[in-house]
Amino acid sequence: MKALLALSRAIDALNVRVGKAVTWVTLLVVLVSAGNAVVRKVFGTSSNAWLELQWYMFGAMFLLTAGYTLLKNEHVRVDILSSQLSKRTQIYIEIFGVLFFLLPMAILIMYLSWPMFMDSYISNEQSSNSGGLVRWPVKLLIPVGFALLVLAGISRLIKCVGYLCGQAPDPLARAEGKSAEEQLADEIAREAQDREAAALQQQNKGQ
Repeated sequence: MKALLALSRAIDALNVRVGKAVTWVTLLVVLVSAGNAVVRKVFGTSSNAWLELQWYMFGAMFLLTAGYTLLKNEHVRVDILSSQLSKRTQIYIEIFGVLFFLLPMAILIMYLSWPMFMDSYISNEQSSNSGGLVRWPVKLLIPVGFALLVLAGISRLIKCVGYLCGQAPDPLARAEGKSAEEQLADEIAREAQDREAAALQQQNKGQ
């Protein structure tokens, strides 16, 4: 079990490094997107290469961080029923989900996307848009992203078994602070309250 937990830590470290690296891609996406919008609005022109670069980086953001998101327990969960069960039962459900849903799906997509990437790489596939970019780098993101997700799933599986054996902390525990879903719910509630307050002020002024 110790060797497996060490493997899990190594996988987690890889996904953390990739996740942190992709944060810089997020900044680049914002800059490129803003640049494309300014050039289009101010100069009335655009570049297919820069538009496709923006698209490529969006793909990198979502595909390469899937494993990191699983590591941080930030994927959306519908756990109304499972949250009422004991922790060990929740862990068994997690193991079932990883073994029969997450890993088969991720492995299948990784397997099917590799030939697509190889065909694109061998033929040096180019964009069908004038002045566009070469296609194979963005197609490589698919098998790489799902490979990282497969590794994250294996790490999650190891940690679940380790928890059941009393040798690992709760893998389903969230980091301190509110989850992304809870933060979004709070923001929606605040906006609703602000709208109600504004409507009430308008009503009072009208009177």
